[in-house]
Amino acid sequence: MDRRTWVALGVTATIGLAGAVPAVAAPLRAAERPPGTAAASVDRVLPPNFVSGCAYSHSRPDDPIVFPGQPGASHLHDFFANTTTSATSTEASLRVGGTTCRRRLDTAAYWAPALTDGGRTVRPSRVAAYYQPAGKDPASIRPFPADLRMVAGPGPGSAEFLCAGRPRTVTPATASAPTCPGGQDLVIRIFFPDCWDGRNLDSADHRSHMAYNTGGQCPAGHPVPVPRLRLGFHYSGADGGPDVALSSGPPSTAHADFFNTWNQPELERLVAGCLNTGVHCGGRGPDRFRPAATR
Repeated sequence: MDRRTWVALGVTATIGLAGAVPAVAAPLRAAERPPGTAAASVDRVLPPNFVSGCAYSHSRPDDPIVFPGQPGASHLHDFFANTTTSATSTEASLRVGGTTCRRRLDTAAYWAPALTDGGRTVRPSRVAAYYQPAGKDPASIRPFPADLRMVAGPGPGSAEFLCAGRPRTVTPATASAPTCPGGQDLVIRIFFPDCWDGRNLDSADHRSHMAYNTGGQCPAGHPVPVPRLRLGFHYSGADGGPDVALSSGPPSTAHADFFNTWNQPELERLVAGCLNTGVHCGGRGPDRFRPAATR
């Protein structure tokens, strides 16, 4: 199985970018399971994961990873989760910040370039942060170390665009912004690398200390398997199509940043209780389910 493919019963798989790895369809939440289907029977076939849903917080021309301590030095970014993220943010400052996430102990910082549609700035509504094994042995996954920083994209296979709405409908993913039907969000998905070098919390290019797995295996220079973080940024006010652009440039420049300032014991609990034991937690805790192997 390649690193981004999980076939799940009852969900619609999306078609990946040309030459890239297929994307993962959004898992069903408990309320969206097929009527009359017991949780246990569905959880047997859904991939292990846990999800943190976070509302939009604020926008600034700041980037505490790429331009630390330099307010206004970056293109405009939209920030999610931690409510205090700015150019001067540090691990210590973010750990005591508030959060927009449903998981109140997710005080990490997620951000992406601001989006415009026809020259009009579109404020995002939320981000869905999926933490997944991505083809690696679930038991081998280790939590992100505290204070880890990384950037995903731009580049082949790191980003895709699609439309999503309710009732749950997802269009095939494409390399550029599709035109979305009325009532559907334009969504940008960013896939982060999921293998760590085991030493560095950052690197000069903010990428070299991380790598993507190949066939479920981490490369020798990046031997530590960590969760594959997939961020889905939702834009309810965007129509999509050729008029979409980012503050960083055209859609091909799509990227995102992650600064790990989770409550570390909670992150470790979720990795151990959801990923390592093969449980599909979604937005719930690992105490809600038992691993399929023990049923």
